[in-house]
Amino acid sequence: MNTDTRAAHADDHHHGDGHAHGTFSTYMLGFVLSVVLTAIPFWLVMSGTLPNKQITALVIMAFAVVQIVVHMIYFLHMSPKSENGWSMMALIFTIVMVAIALSGSLWVMNHLNSNMMPIHEMTGMK
Repeated sequence: MNTDTRAAHADDHHHGDGHAHGTFSTYMLGFVLSVVLTAIPFWLVMSGTLPNKQITALVIMAFAVVQIVVHMIYFLHMSPKSENGWSMMALIFTIVMVAIALSGSLWVMNHLNSNMMPIHEMTGMK
């Protein structure tokens, strides 16, 4: 193999593999977005800005879903163009799984609250 063939062959391994590659700027954008998407829900809970706890929980869950999608796009490099569209299927699968996990978590936490804190023990009624 001559030098030109080796250079072309080496170039094929790094850029023609069908995978998306991140740059420093995309990693930094993903990092900044993830910090902001973490800080806002933390601030909402700590400051008590939203008076209704259910609305606060829904807003926090929305931020969680957005943050997971940001991580998938900026850190896992998922796009509809790479992997012949299979990473888009992975995104759809992840969104469905996150929806199931978040709704299940809310359901469990609601039932834990109502079952572990019975009203008759708190008021002294027997």
